[in-house]
Amino acid sequence: MLPACSSARAPSCRGCTALRSTAARAWRAPGPKSCCRRRLSAPRRARRAAPNAALPRSEAASPARNQSGRRAAAQSPRPEAARSKAGNGTSAQRYGNKKLPNALIVGVKKGGTRAVLEFIRIHPDVRAVGTEPHFFDRNYDKGLDWYRGLMPRTLDSQITMEKTPSYFVTREAPRRIASMSRETKLIVVVRNPVTRAISDYTQTLSKKPDIPTFEELAFKNRSQGVVDTSWNAIRIGMYILHLENWLQYFRLSQIHFVSGERLITDPAGELGRVQDFLGLKRIITDKHFYFNRTKGFPCLKKPESSSLPRCLGKSKGRTHVQIDQEVIEQLRDFYRPFNVKFYEMVGHDFRWD
Repeated sequence: MLPACSSARAPSCRGCTALRSTAARAWRAPGPKSCCRRRLSAPRRARRAAPNAALPRSEAASPARNQSGRRAAAQSPRPEAARSKAGNGTSAQRYGNKKLPNALIVGVKKGGTRAVLEFIRIHPDVRAVGTEPHFFDRNYDKGLDWYRGLMPRTLDSQITMEKTPSYFVTREAPRRIASMSRETKLIVVVRNPVTRAISDYTQTLSKKPDIPTFEELAFKNRSQGVVDTSWNAIRIGMYILHLENWLQYFRLSQIHFVSGERLITDPAGELGRVQDFLGLKRIITDKHFYFNRTKGFPCLKKPESSSLPRCLGKSKGRTHVQIDQEVIEQLRDFYRPFNVKFYEMVGHDFRWD
């Protein structure tokens, strides 16, 4: 007599049922494991003998539909391919695209533009170009596609920035930037123009030790107090003249002025206002800064990914050339009327006098 499968296994042990009806004489009393082996092998033998016999009734009755179903399955994308396509989309979304900048730090030289850039770029919603592209003053003929290629990849939620301080004093820059986008936000870091001029001269002297003295370059006639406004170090500090050119193309509300002096004494406060201007959440706060007494300048505290704090380069915070106090007073007198007009225009007194 053939051994019966246990009632718990009878519904799934098709091999036992098939063999009892078709091969009873050849049955060898199988144990539970051999019964399972026969469950796998018997249907295969049955299908070889009668292909439709082993199929469910609905599939055996509709071979055409069966074949079309197999063709559809063969044509449908493999799960791996679908995941690969989804992965590519996720990758593009994660890393973003290169876009023209939403905001520019346009000036001024030796005002503190590098500090503002380095401080603001630690914000997770800001991506910035590290070097100065000089697109709107020196490289404009290379075109916007070249300029866009210099930008970092950003997500839709992030702001793209660059800084080139010479834009502020380049007459063509406002018109060119406006032609790119009239909605561009502009940041100008301003500083006491006398101190700024001395800092500018100190930097030039470090590169060209044989240049004339500061007094010789600053004045056409020192005894009469006639200042040489053709010298770039002097002309840059006449902020109101340059601002008037920018206001022909941009609203005053699109320009944010950072105090170079307060950037040293209260970096978190100044960066807070920059974040507000850019429409960013205030993430950069006091906890990100410490004052480096050696440089006389604030530095960023040690990031979690680094073993050292981040300070600006050796050229930042260098000791200025000593200038005669009488020369300083003459320059203060020269700049005073320009400063007053500038204060009135921007609606803020920077207290440089």
